[in-house]
Amino acid sequence: MAGQSIFDKLWDRHVVTGTLGQPQLMYVDQHYIHEVTSPQAFQGLKENGRKVRRPDLTYGTFDHNVPTVDIFDIRDAISKAQMDKLAENVIEFGIDHAAHGSEKQGIVHMIGPETGRTQPGKFIVCGDSHTATHGAFGALAFGIGTSEVEHVFATQTIWQVKPKKLLIRFLGSPPKGVYAKDYILALIAQHGVALGVGYAAEFVGEAVDALSMEERMTICNMSIEFGSKIGIMNPDQTTFDYLKDKACVPKDFEAAVADWKTLVSDADASYDKIITLDVSDLAPMVTWGTNPSMGVSFDQAFPAIKDMNDERAYAYMDLQPGQTPADIELGYVFIGSCTNARLSDLKLAASFVKGKKIAPNLTAIVVPGSRPVKRAAESLGLDKIFMDAGFEWRDPGCSMCLGMNPDKVPEGVHCASTSNRNFEDRQGFGAKTHLCSPAMAAAAGIHGGFVDVREVVEGMSWAWKNLQSILEQLFPL
Repeated sequence: MAGQSIFDKLWDRHVVTGTLGQPQLMYVDQHYIHEVTSPQAFQGLKENGRKVRRPDLTYGTFDHNVPTVDIFDIRDAISKAQMDKLAENVIEFGIDHAAHGSEKQGIVHMIGPETGRTQPGKFIVCGDSHTATHGAFGALAFGIGTSEVEHVFATQTIWQVKPKKLLIRFLGSPPKGVYAKDYILALIAQHGVALGVGYAAEFVGEAVDALSMEERMTICNMSIEFGSKIGIMNPDQTTFDYLKDKACVPKDFEAAVADWKTLVSDADASYDKIITLDVSDLAPMVTWGTNPSMGVSFDQAFPAIKDMNDERAYAYMDLQPGQTPADIELGYVFIGSCTNARLSDLKLAASFVKGKKIAPNLTAIVVPGSRPVKRAAESLGLDKIFMDAGFEWRDPGCSMCLGMNPDKVPEGVHCASTSNRNFEDRQGFGAKTHLCSPAMAAAAGIHGGFVDVREVVEGMSWAWKNLQSILEQLFPL
């Protein structure tokens, strides 16, 4: 008998009833909620006289509609209604939550790991497509619709057909200036947005093993961008070290780790499709079009028009084949989102900003993904680095990732964005989004347009070595 993948093991653990190949009833270990996809689900419970079956396995936050300048100045009527309803419902149904303005508040896919609720082996759902983020911990996690949110509320279960299995191997070691965001953008650019449709994607390889948990979350977060609603990684010592001191981990942590160590793919596990990508060959990525597959390496030209989708994308973005990322006239820079608003992302961005000034043609904002991250960044002085450079330092929320709050890119303006989607009107009506790493976004903010961060990194390395040499001459040991 062939071995099992981590996905197989987690799936089998959570089947309540049903036959493989048909809808199966799956038990949910953790249900995350936010203000956008929960109001109708709660209303359905009320109309049918039902309760939330396991409020103790449910956790809520406010993120999509949250203003990031004055967090309590919610002017949009729909946004305010959604936030007010969540505030009422979590109290009425006895659900633990990060209240609006509280010290725990943040983007739903950040506060789960930060509190330790996200753990290996768990079956996790949320009314948000980027729930795949939690798969970085060895959890089976995916986004669900509002009707499914209500079903989970009432039963703590969900009906699902088991998808096929896709194995993605990230091999090699990345060059300086290439990061986890580049891995996933390169994968999508090479294989398209339909690569993972009908599959659960498992990420493996030495390039994955070398990543921090925050970098791993970036990759799993964007699984949905190539059509797979599930992205998963095998837990390892990096996972356990990240979780060790979190508030909500099991009291007997060593026993939990012993169990988690069994939840890894067997060496002889079989897969329906296997993709390999050597990150040693990658360069910093930038998207030029209106879906995540429309991306190129910094040193590549934008491709020729091959179909009507390309033609429409070029027209919307006001770009042409043969141009390069360096030709894009940026007006905005956004560092944030559930993809790249963690502390390590902000540290990386700040390293390209420190001691410099933003280009005069740009507006740039930095939005930490959660208040704990904001506080941690401020304790390190990152807020001062950004503000001294001319960046705006905001309160946490989904912010400019999507046009659902006051943070929008003006019509017709190009934005270097660390978010996950570059659809038409995603960041505001007529906004032109270019996905990239925090390093690329930060460097673009300083230089006034996209530059090759590999060269910037080399320059930073040279400057540091030169400074070291001078110091050694002045102050010999």
